[in-house]
Amino acid sequence: MYHTHCTMARFSVAAAALALCTTAGAAPLNVTVKVENLAPTNSISFAPLHFGFNNGSFDAFDNGAVATAPIISVAEGGSGSAWQPAFAAADPTATRGTIGGLLQPGESRSSSFLVDPLLNPFFTFAAMVVPSNDFFIGNDSPTRFRLFDAAGHLLIASIGQKARDLWDAGSELFDPAAAAFVGNNDLRTPQNGVVRFDFAELAGFNGLTTGAGYVFNSALTADSDVYRISFAVVPEPETAVLIAAGLFAVAGVSRRRRGQSSASALAPA
Repeated sequence: MYHTHCTMARFSVAAAALALCTTAGAAPLNVTVKVENLAPTNSISFAPLHFGFNNGSFDAFDNGAVATAPIISVAEGGSGSAWQPAFAAADPTATRGTIGGLLQPGESRSSSFLVDPLLNPFFTFAAMVVPSNDFFIGNDSPTRFRLFDAAGHLLIASIGQKARDLWDAGSELFDPAAAAFVGNNDLRTPQNGVVRFDFAELAGFNGLTTGAGYVFNSALTADSDVYRISFAVVPEPETAVLIAAGLFAVAGVSRRRRGQSSASALAPA
C-alpha cells in the first residue's frame, strides 16, 4: 500500500510540475541570438544583422527581381533604414531587432529577445557584406526558416551561410572606389540589375586596405562557411522558479514517504 500511495503522490506532483512547465512554454520565450563571422582571416566582414521573429508575411526581396528600397537600404550601406519600417508595416506584431557593430572574421556577438513562439514562429534576416557595393546575406522566402513548432518548441538551432549564399542586390555597379569598407560609399552608380547569387566578384577587392586596417583577401570558394546565426531558449526567471518548485515538491514527497516507511518498519508489532 505504501508503494502505491508513494508512487501516486510522486506522479501527481510530477504531473503538476510538468503542467506548469508546459503552460510556461506557451508564454513568450527569452531567445538568445548569436552571430558569428566564419569567413577566412582578412576576408569579408558584415554590417549589423537586421532581423525579425515574425509570422512569415514580410518578403524583403526575390531572386531574379529588381531590388526594392527595403533590401537596398541593407545591401548598399547596411543601415536597414527602409528595411526595418517596411518590416514593421508588413507585420506589426513581429519582434524585430539588430545585433550591431562591424563583425570581422572570427568575431561573434549575441543578444537576447523576448519572443512569442506561436505568434512569430519564423525568422527573417539581412546584413550587408563588406567590402562591397551591394552584397548581402538574407532569406528570399519569408517562411524559409521556421524556428518554432505549434507547441512553441525550438526547431532550428542555427542558420549557416556559405559563400554561395551571398546575394548581389544588382542595384549598384561594382566599383572599388565607391564600395563600403574600402572606398567612398557615397559615390554610388545605379546598376538597375536584379537580385542574384554572387560571391566571385568579391575577389575584385583583393589587395585593398579595409576600414578596419587589414588588407582584404577574399579567399572564398562556394563551400566556404562565412556566417552563422545560433538560437538558444533561456527559461524566464518565473518559469525556472516554477520548475524548481515542482521538482522540490517531488523530492519532498519522496523524503516524507521514505521517513514514514522507516518509522513503520521500526514500530513494534
